[in-house]
Amino acid sequence: MPKRKAAIAVGGVAALGAAALLLPNAMASQDKDATAAAGTAKTLKSTDASTLSAQIQKQLGAAFAGSYYENGKQQLVVNVARGDQNAMARAQQAGATVREVDNSTTELKAAAQTLKTKATIPGTAWAVDPRTNKVVVSADSTVTGAQWDRLESTVDGLGANMATLRKSSGTFKTFVSGGDAIFSQVEGGNVRCSLGFNVTASDGSPAFLTAGHCGVAAKEWSDSQTGQPIATVDQATFPGEGDFSLVKYDDPATEAPSEVNAGNGQTVPISQAVDATVGSTVFRMGSTTGLHNGQVTGLDATVNFQSETDPNGVDTVTGLIQTNVCAEPGDSGGSLFTQDGGAVGLTSGGSGDCTSGGETFFQPVTTALAATGATLGDGGQAGAGDQAGAGDQAGAGDQAGGDEVGGSADPSAGAGDQAAGDGTGDQAADDQGAAQDGTAQHHKSRHHRSGN
Repeated sequence: MPKRKAAIAVGGVAALGAAALLLPNAMASQDKDATAAAGTAKTLKSTDASTLSAQIQKQLGAAFAGSYYENGKQQLVVNVARGDQNAMARAQQAGATVREVDNSTTELKAAAQTLKTKATIPGTAWAVDPRTNKVVVSADSTVTGAQWDRLESTVDGLGANMATLRKSSGTFKTFVSGGDAIFSQVEGGNVRCSLGFNVTASDGSPAFLTAGHCGVAAKEWSDSQTGQPIATVDQATFPGEGDFSLVKYDDPATEAPSEVNAGNGQTVPISQAVDATVGSTVFRMGSTTGLHNGQVTGLDATVNFQSETDPNGVDTVTGLIQTNVCAEPGDSGGSLFTQDGGAVGLTSGGSGDCTSGGETFFQPVTTALAATGATLGDGGQAGAGDQAGAGDQAGAGDQAGGDEVGGSADPSAGAGDQAAGDGTGDQAADDQGAAQDGTAQHHKSRHHRSGN
């Protein structure tokens, strides 16, 4: 096989050079209880805020109750358990705005554990929202009748100050796509996913990260719908504690630059992996829907998806990032990143689309790197530290087929399944989303490994 250059590209006409035009209006602070000593709160980029949050979390220990980023003020807000004046002072000295809250991280995790025990219902999800200092529980359109009553009763039992319940449009399901479209031939048709980020495997070989549900769907992957395989799955996790795969290029001479192709010949260098911070602006590139942006809305999210092989079953993925960035079928595995080149996540699943809105969940890149032993960019795997979240969480969906339709640039959440069946072939980097029909491909393997 000739030496080839593997670049992360996504079908979108918008380039990152124009990303400022897509940024939402700056949001004014709504936190009346947030305080900071005059002149001590630092002005930070979102990636720097993530790093500062990790540092403060280590300093405060149990007193740390989460954090989020205020885009308008470009400041990090840190929640501190009520009554700990010493912790508040230390967080202020470190450069954060500090807010005293009622619920500690331990209490929020306990609430999430109760949800896991009593309300692991297909079509539900939960994540910690540090802005409200509560666990936000979502239910999609399939949760009705006795299941809704059970979920509502469980949430009510946690207390109004601990959790909130809301309806989510559409149905929670996994995505397939994100960076360059990648294809695999499986029984029943083609499966299409997306390349997330190029990495270097622990043995020094070139590889890439994509969604775990892609890695358990097929072993060998090509960069064209009818082409020969160019990469083989080395590790894949789905469902369970994450949704990520490490796929090694078959040719060890493959050039795999650490960059995202933003379309129109422009690329964004990816320099490091960073943990998500609630409130920060993030960008997603998808071979179906192109470039979209939005905000991180929750951390350590659990999603419970209906099993497609068992009408009474549920598939669960934990530890995800929740956002309001839209996505659609064909976007699974793709790149979630910051404007200044921080790799944040891999597209997993969600509800809605880029027309009606919804929510999308992402696998944290930092967790995927730690689990696979791979390195990104200059080899840095460091992110912003552990994310204060909702504890044990459920969820990854099965891969369903369906039409893949390109979306608009509105920041909203989408849902995508693994497209199988007849596709439209390769998508150019400036393609904003061709339709691709597919049939469902479901894979129940919790952890799959295969050699090159």
